[in-house]
Amino acid sequence: MTQTSTAPNGQALLDIRGLHKQYGKLEVLKGVDLTMQRGNVVTLIGSSGSGKTTLLRCVNMLEEFQGGQILLDGESIGYDEVNGKRVRHAEKVIARHRAMTGMAFQQFNLFPHLTALQNVTLGLLKVKKLHKDEAVALAEKWLERVGLFERRDHYPGQLSGGQQQRVAIARAIAMNPSLMLFDEVTSALDPELVGEVLNVIKGLADEGMTMLLVTHEMRFAFEVSDKIVFMNQGRIEEQGPPRNCSNTRNRRVWRNFSRTLVFNPINQEKHS
Repeated sequence: MTQTSTAPNGQALLDIRGLHKQYGKLEVLKGVDLTMQRGNVVTLIGSSGSGKTTLLRCVNMLEEFQGGQILLDGESIGYDEVNGKRVRHAEKVIARHRAMTGMAFQQFNLFPHLTALQNVTLGLLKVKKLHKDEAVALAEKWLERVGLFERRDHYPGQLSGGQQQRVAIARAIAMNPSLMLFDEVTSALDPELVGEVLNVIKGLADEGMTMLLVTHEMRFAFEVSDKIVFMNQGRIEEQGPPRNCSNTRNRRVWRNFSRTLVFNPINQEKHS
């Protein structure tokens, strides 16, 4: 997939600086710093409640944040500082920034009254304003890429959970985002369906798509990631290449955490 960019060469695609997020008095993110280059795959791991999903949702502006800065392709996301005051962007600007990212959720969020093809073309028609023929061709291309071209006229209720998740991924990618966000996309699937979704994500990573993932599928994370980020209680405890994760200053914390995770091998067989 061809990634478009407006940022200077060498500039991080995603640059998070001192990110703080609160729900009332509860501080969920406590000064998170994270950078990603184009083509990187970065995986966020950590216990439930460590802030992983909240971080993704802040990048996509599905959650507001109270402090810090998120830069995507060189542009400040959500807020600017004007005369020393933090000013929220207009909704039109936020919508444009949100379109720079694609997000696949734990739940598939497909429209049940639309076919797989119609679910993928909807955003292309309404947001991208593509001609119908162009939207259909692009949607069919991505449905074929995730192995569902033959089921393009099926409704979500006629598809398995893994197939529905692959439609959701195709829908997000068809919008040509600069950054893909995956939030535990296999957590709602039966174990036998996990491999088919992981195979799609691994294929996209092999093609150079930039991704920020939250997952508990540790073997997959180690195979696909350029960097593993271990979050704990709203902070980044450790980050680095997968091969270094067991050789950190928090080795005891890492070992205790990794014993609780699912080491799910990627199923290399083709799934229809």
